[in-house]
Amino acid sequence: MTIHISNKAEQQLDDMPADLRTMFMKHLRKINSLPPRKHMKHGIPCYVEKVTKQARLVYYTENEDIYVTHCFKEHKEYERWYKTYND
Repeated sequence: MTIHISNKAEQQLDDMPADLRTMFMKHLRKINSLPPRKHMKHGIPCYVEKVTKQARLVYYTENEDIYVTHCFKEHKEYERWYKTYND
């Protein structure tokens, strides 16, 4: 599987502290070796990976490739993005 990181996700990773960025990269390697698990609700075509108690990684898979769309360092940011699908 190949991992593709969107420009938005790269920008979000760049704005994080180095230790949190390292945790995100570890989770990307984990996702690459294990199949996706938690699919989002309400018909949102993505998976969410809990990186820390607050941080979330949002991605989708297509043709054996992983596309990372967002890397949220705080749960508030994730919730704001998630609510845009329910409006």
